[in-house]
Amino acid sequence: MSLALVFPGQGAQTIGMGKDLADAYPAARAVFDEVDEALGESLSSLIWEGDAETLTLTQNAQPALMATSMAAMRALEAEGFDVSSAAFVAGHSLGEYSALCAAGSFGLADTARLLRLRGQAMQRAVPVGEGAMAAVLGLGVEAVEALAAEAAGDGVCQLANENDPMQNVISGSAEAVARAVDLAKEKGAKRALMLPVSAPFHSALMGPAAEEMAEALASVEIAAPKVPVVANVRAEAVSDPDEIRALLVEQVAGRVRWASSVAWMADQGVDAFWEVGAGKALTGMIRRIAKEAETRQVGAPAGVTDAVASLG
Repeated sequence: MSLALVFPGQGAQTIGMGKDLADAYPAARAVFDEVDEALGESLSSLIWEGDAETLTLTQNAQPALMATSMAAMRALEAEGFDVSSAAFVAGHSLGEYSALCAAGSFGLADTARLLRLRGQAMQRAVPVGEGAMAAVLGLGVEAVEALAAEAAGDGVCQLANENDPMQNVISGSAEAVARAVDLAKEKGAKRALMLPVSAPFHSALMGPAAEEMAEALASVEIAAPKVPVVANVRAEAVSDPDEIRALLVEQVAGRVRWASSVAWMADQGVDAFWEVGAGKALTGMIRRIAKEAETRQVGAPAGVTDAVASLG
């Protein structure tokens, strides 16, 4: 078996995520304690006892999802799993930071602080209401690119996420994205719907946020990962720390090439994917991209023990 570990992005957050891991594994509890200390606040209290609206704020959701993924990683390690036994790691948008932390490129505290800043920078880049994102279902990548270009007009509208062969996300100016949603049906889309997000992520409008992240990443040590990381914007593996740094900056306003990344890993022989952390969105996408691959969700104690047992 050739294994890839994949880490979820924004939208997977739920109140209570990771609590059962923290209760079952001291090493998982220690992750939340260290993230709380790094941020100077009890993010864990928000995750476990807060309200969903506050958790969903970008500046909270990003470090919270990373903490939950890393708690699951520490639980796997407590059961004897070694990340070096994976062929690749990858993450969807903010999940790429989780992947890099799991692979040893970033320390946990640095990752938490970077994601808090990333969330704040992405929100600052565009005033609420001026940007939007929408999911387009039933059209392939080239058709969605053409749709976005037609809808852009004087604004910005571009393909932001290739999630799976028939699920793509567009991002940009609110009016342009709304035009694209209206146009999508006549272009053959099964469905197009506006997404409940607070900013136009992964679009050219995120340029100011990319500049902030360039400055922040310049001052953080990045080690060579123990396992190659499949970068969102390139959809192939990278291991050089300087290249990783540059691609993380590019990723803020660049396309999340998730479907291409999964297909590339499958082409390299990966036949098992473990979704490490909250939710199961990536598992669903992977089943539509690499249909023969085995998938597992590793976000609760039972998932941890079952995953490790599957290795024999």
